[in-house]
Amino acid sequence: MSWGTELWDQFDNLDKHTQWGIDFLERYAKFVKERIEIEQNYAKQLRNLVKKYCPKRSSKDEEPRFTSCVAFFNILNELNDYAGQREVVAEEMGHRVYGELMRYSHDLKTERKMHLQEGRKAQQYLDMCWKQMDNSKKKFERECREAEKAQQCYERLDNDTNATKADVEKAKQQLNLRTHMADENKNEYAAQLQNFNGEQHKHFYIVIPQIYKHLQEMDERRTIKLSECYKGFADSERKVVPIISKCLEGMIHAAKSVDERRDSQMVVDSFKSGFEPPGDFPFEDYSQHIYRTVSDGTISASKQESGKIDAKTTVGKAKGKLWLFGKKPKPQSPPLTPASLFTSSTPNGSQFLTFSIEPVHYCMSEIKTGKPRIPSFRSLKRGGPALEDFSHLPPEQRRKKLQQRIDELNRELQKESDQKDALNKMKDVYEKNPQMGDPCSLQPKLAETMNNIDRLRMEIHKNEAWLSEVEGKTGGRGDRRHSSDINHLVTQGRESPEGSYTDDANQEVRGPPQQHSHPNEFDDEFEDDDPLPAIGHCKAIYPFDGHNEGTLAMKEGEVLYIIEEDKGDGWTRARRQNGEEGYVPTSYIDVTLEKNSKGS
Repeated sequence: MSWGTELWDQFDNLDKHTQWGIDFLERYAKFVKERIEIEQNYAKQLRNLVKKYCPKRSSKDEEPRFTSCVAFFNILNELNDYAGQREVVAEEMGHRVYGELMRYSHDLKTERKMHLQEGRKAQQYLDMCWKQMDNSKKKFERECREAEKAQQCYERLDNDTNATKADVEKAKQQLNLRTHMADENKNEYAAQLQNFNGEQHKHFYIVIPQIYKHLQEMDERRTIKLSECYKGFADSERKVVPIISKCLEGMIHAAKSVDERRDSQMVVDSFKSGFEPPGDFPFEDYSQHIYRTVSDGTISASKQESGKIDAKTTVGKAKGKLWLFGKKPKPQSPPLTPASLFTSSTPNGSQFLTFSIEPVHYCMSEIKTGKPRIPSFRSLKRGGPALEDFSHLPPEQRRKKLQQRIDELNRELQKESDQKDALNKMKDVYEKNPQMGDPCSLQPKLAETMNNIDRLRMEIHKNEAWLSEVEGKTGGRGDRRHSSDINHLVTQGRESPEGSYTDDANQEVRGPPQQHSHPNEFDDEFEDDDPLPAIGHCKAIYPFDGHNEGTLAMKEGEVLYIIEEDKGDGWTRARRQNGEEGYVPTSYIDVTLEKNSKGS
């Protein structure tokens, strides 16, 4: 099967078919380009989503520790890798499919144009040969008619008796001349006819088949190239499937790593104060004063008055303060007299009154009125004084903070020690080989390193002393009386603004990662204060739905302002008359750039 033999007379149809093939190739290239843009936009939106929900860590205290949070952030990392693979797909399609199609389309157009020009030249040459043959044929026909007329004239004069001999001789000469010219034109016509037949045979059996063969080969190569691009289009996606599967497996592994028991233990470790729960209240016998003697009653009365004064003072101090577990309940009975009172001291040295035997409301009142009051952690976060020894924290939290600081200082001390050893080795090398450097130049650095080591050792010793103090207090806390535990709880604890008691310094500030930033923080970074000036206008050739974020929907025939030209990505930024802005496909609009289009 060959186009040259089967389609020898279909030059125009072959011209149309080859043009359709190139148009189809370019249409598929446009399809691939739009697919690449979809992949790029998808990857960009995924990265923006990951960036939006990733925590902005300002310190180590805000790092996620719970397994559910860690799993979520691992999923975000896997999703970010997945977005990277979508970018790889877009890059592979652009390089292997779209770029190859555009180059091949250009070469195909050039080759097709050359073959068609050769076919047209061959046809023009055959037409020229046919015209020459036709002209010689017409000239031969004309000379033959003239010769016939000359012969008829000669025969008429020859048969006419009245004709002179000179007339007959002249007619005979004219006949001979026309006959000679007819013979010459006959030979020329025969030669032109033979030449045309030869050229026509060469045209239809050699030249045209060769040209059509080249067109056929070109069209078959175009079909093969499309097949290869189809395969490359699928291979670009298939290459990243193993990596995408690993990303999905990583997400599943992150989901399986969630451990509710471990999270519960972290809550205990984070919020545990180290205090002992309050003990049982002793029985208070209020019937003792009934059976006392008069002298005993006088003594009791004096003590009662003293107790009343102290209780009033204590209640006055507690007035307007928040209750431990909510609002302070009203006393259900008149103030009762404690049997005895004694003085207890807080860890920082201040003293206040406590009672060994007292009612429930009186004891809780003393819990809220213990002095001095330590600032809450929220106030510390807002700029309040933070103590170096973490004495503002509960014992357990203080012990953890001190242990963390000691570990950090030990790591820094190890680094400084390694640096000192390296400097000493370098100094020995310089002393043995003076040409390599001056040993004295290392002395300032060595002195600085030694000072750092001494400072770190002092810091470690100081923090270890504080840690020993905390561990000693924690170990002996179980032998304390109930009232002493309550008073220590007051001095070490903190009040939340809502009136509830909090033990952990991190409880009031810990929350979901996304709460530290505004939900639209990422989007606000791209908002401009002033609208961009219009640089032209455009008219929508096709409708565009604009479902994606940042795009602008438009109807067919709608006129928009152009505020930013296409940067080569196929999108143009436009604005409606009501001020709504967004990106529209450049191929969907007819753009006209003007200087004063906005004013017009």
